[in-house]
Amino acid sequence: MRKWLPLFAACLGSLMLLIDVTIVNVALPDIAADLGTGLSGLQWVVDGYALALAALLLMLGSLADRFGAKPTYLIGLALFAAASLACGVAGSAGVLVVARAAQGIGGAAMLATTLSLLHATYTGRDRGIAFSAWGAVSGAAAGIGVVLGGVLTDLLSWRWIFFVNLPIAVVAIMLSALVFGPSPRHADRRIDVGGMLSFTVAATTVTYGIIRGGEHGWDDRGAAVALIGGAVALIVFVLLESRSAAPMLPLPMLRSAGFTATLIAAVGMSFAAFASSPLVSLWLQQYLHLTPLRAGLSMLPMSVCAFLTSGIFGRFLHEVAPRWTIGGGLLAIGAGSSLLTLIGSGSSWTAAIPGFLVIGVGVGVMAPPLMAVGMAAVPPRQSGTAAGAINTARQLGLALGVAVLGTVFRNASDAHPMTHGFVDGLNSATLTAGVFGIIAAAVVFALYTRASHPIPENPVLVPPEPATVA
Repeated sequence: MRKWLPLFAACLGSLMLLIDVTIVNVALPDIAADLGTGLSGLQWVVDGYALALAALLLMLGSLADRFGAKPTYLIGLALFAAASLACGVAGSAGVLVVARAAQGIGGAAMLATTLSLLHATYTGRDRGIAFSAWGAVSGAAAGIGVVLGGVLTDLLSWRWIFFVNLPIAVVAIMLSALVFGPSPRHADRRIDVGGMLSFTVAATTVTYGIIRGGEHGWDDRGAAVALIGGAVALIVFVLLESRSAAPMLPLPMLRSAGFTATLIAAVGMSFAAFASSPLVSLWLQQYLHLTPLRAGLSMLPMSVCAFLTSGIFGRFLHEVAPRWTIGGGLLAIGAGSSLLTLIGSGSSWTAAIPGFLVIGVGVGVMAPPLMAVGMAAVPPRQSGTAAGAINTARQLGLALGVAVLGTVFRNASDAHPMTHGFVDGLNSATLTAGVFGIIAAAVVFALYTRASHPIPENPVLVPPEPATVA
């Protein structure tokens, strides 16, 4: 039994950080009422976490290579715990957003090292079991998050969705310090500070520009400056990466059609499947007046369907060409998001179930092979970087999706304030998510058709390189 304690420690930390991606969704109405914030503030509560994860995942993987995966993981756990406490006691939306970003930094350190620690701890059949168990826990996190968030918000308050992390983090820190062995260190590993800073500035300013433009109008000077600044930062990032001796993201990797398709698919999945969840939660609670717990349970069918689909069919999906699994799964997600437009002004929560079920099938089909296909599209020495880039793309898709769909929602609902503005806004946002998913699926299908790369026969047993995984 003792040999599985490292797996328990790794799964405990991963479950905590992944739950926090979704646990906040059902608490958003209570947060808005308590802290006196509007839609833009709520968007940042979600995006502060996702952006920090996206911006720092690859960077912290490099730091883990240099200083060791174990100390990086422990520091990440400690920072996550401290930031969770700050979230729970936040007295304003601004403080909460900053604390959520700090949570994201800690989460990035944990996500960048977890699989590396498991890879170093287990061998042979035990490694396969460990990776499978970690994958199952990660897959269940979204469903656990919405239900746990509803329970804590209903019975206690929204602040307890953050306080609950404290005892979990303490156990994870104590256990991890004892059960994980010393991590190898590569003192000569270079850190791409310029790439990290330019990427962070680009992602943050573009997201800020989209949210501000939706709130104040697209002729707003602040929104224009932010978007232009983001574009300039992105150009700087590309220039730095093309000239760096140790780039955060080696640009030649993008020449692989299969790897590029995987990145687009990762962005598309998060955008089309999950970015509308905060708006759906607001509809369930503010429009239908459901309690947070009932709202969380109403959103559960998508996660359950995804979990069952991947569990039942996951082992067979790796034998199918990725254009059908990943491209087809993304197409199903787009169709499911479009089905959420069935929600009308007089609809009950059940109107969302068809869309949730189709989205769940799509996620369950495309998620299992996504990482393995992307890693197989690049040379083995770059597999860790590829894994980190794919997870970065997923978080970036969520952050940008929340910003874009919130803007679409605001514009559409403001255009019909005297009719059914909320539902009109929600329909426009979910339709936008659906169209985005369908277009992304077409691009992904075309790129995978062009690609010629191997697919691992059993990707669960083919781990990424240490420390740079996510």
